[in-house]
Order: sequence, then structure tokens, then C-alpha cells
Amino acid sequence: MTATKDFPAGAFTLRQPASHDAPFVFNSPHSGRFYPPRFMAMTRLDASAIRRSEDFFVEELFGGVVGLGAPLLHAHFPRAYLDVNREPFELDPKMFREQLPPQANVRSARVAGGLGTVPKLVAEGQEIYASRLPYAEAAGRIEDLYLPYHDQLAELLARTWAAFGTAVLVDCHSMPGSVRVGDHGARPDFIVGDRFGAAAASPLSEAVIGLLTGMGYTVAHNRPYAGGFITEHYGRPADGVHAIQIEVNRGLYMNERTLQKTAGFDPLADDLTRFCATLMGLWTELIWPTPLAAE
Repeated sequence: MTATKDFPAGAFTLRQPASHDAPFVFNSPHSGRFYPPRFMAMTRLDASAIRRSEDFFVEELFGGVVGLGAPLLHAHFPRAYLDVNREPFELDPKMFREQLPPQANVRSARVAGGLGTVPKLVAEGQEIYASRLPYAEAAGRIEDLYLPYHDQLAELLARTWAAFGTAVLVDCHSMPGSVRVGDHGARPDFIVGDRFGAAAASPLSEAVIGLLTGMGYTVAHNRPYAGGFITEHYGRPADGVHAIQIEVNRGLYMNERTLQKTAGFDPLADDLTRFCATLMGLWTELIWPTPLAAE
């Protein structure tokens, strides 16, 4: 049984606009919520607990961008199964029966926290697996799902850059309602991450924060989430490719106990569509094409 066969309907979906009208690409790598029976037979968690790492309904919250003229890529495999917001081989050697190959990064902070490419834990610190896995299980998920997902994302950004001379990746996530920031423990509605300026030009980050704040939301910047592997890997402002991570507080739109949408879902989705429309309309003011692309 291969990882591909775990997802007979496809491991991810790329929703394409009728016309790609601005240099934006939206991505939701953690919104997958199909849990294959084979995977569930491996886990010690029940059907509710295993979902604690999901970015619930994020691809729906940002779904309006397709009608605005931007593509949206989103996973169907859950983060508990495979995390594409990690290096391809961030793996915990204690999870596997065999010795890991030399390319495995076994010492990253994310591996130490149990949240590697094949995670050891769900978000609330509960162990996923009842026993050690064969290394072939991780290798299959990486080969069959991780690499094709990143191939698709990289191709989207390359095509966007070729068309516009610049590209903006908006990496869309959700965070628990319990997240607090600052000395006074304020609850942010959004956290915008740009790897402390390394992944996106400051005018872009400032515009994202300013637009959301202007809509009445509280917004934090880079703390505690500055962006994961995707933001770090793809954000190259000097080359005209910018990456922004947006974390949405789940308390705005869902009940985290029942995992159901609340009455706040539709108003938030409408606000995010308006926010994205405004941001996409500002791109020529915020981001100039690279000199090479303009020649």
C-alpha cells in the first residue's frame, strides 16, 4: 500500500481562476481532513483527537480568492499524516524501526517538539502512533505526496513570476483561540509572519497588517509565528518572490470543542475576501517587478 493509494480522490487540489489577474498565489497546507483508514489503524488517537493539528476550514475561509483572480492550492492529507510546512526529511529517529538516512534532519527544533515532516504529536502534545514505524512509511509519504505538493507550489510561483515579474505567496493557517501575545497576554485575531522581514518586502507586510487592522481586527507580527518552512523556503524578496504567512484565530469562526463552524464563519470569510481583493489591487504600489523580469 502506497501513500498515493491512501488518497484515492487526490492528495491536494489546485483551484485555478478563470484569469490570473495579480501575482498572488494562496496556499493552505494544513487544511486536509481526510484520514485514511490505514493511517487510523496506526494511531492511538480517536477520530476527534487526531484532528487537533488541522487548520480547520482555512481553504474555505480563503476560497474567495479564486473568484478574485488568484490560484488556491490546498492539501487533502492531514497535517497529522504529513506536514509539508517542514523540510522534506525532518524526522524523529525515535519514531522509526530503522536507522534514518544521512539526509534526515533529526536535530531541528521542530523535530524536538514532535512536529516533524511525519509528526510524532498532534497539537495538544498527544502521541499519534501506537508503535514505531518502518522508515519506508515516511519515505513513501515524502515521495508520493510531499514532493508533488512542493513541485506544484514551486511551479505556480515560477509561472506567476514569469507572467508578472514578481510573485506573492500567501500561506494560510489557523491558530488556537488560546494563543496570547505581548506583556498583557492579548489575544490576536491574526498573526502575520514574514520571517522578520527575510521572506517579504516590508511594504507588503505593513499593508497586510494595516488592512486587517483597519477592518477592526487585532494583528500581531511574527510572534509567536514568524512563518514555517514554506515561508522561509519560498520567500526571496531580492529575487521578486515574497512569502507571507497569515494565522487566523479559530475562536473567530469555530467551536474548538465540537470542531464545528459558528455564526462567525461567513462574516469572517466575507471579510477575508474583501481583504484579499484590496491587497491584490495594491500590488503595483507595494511590489515592483525585478529588474531582470522588466527588461
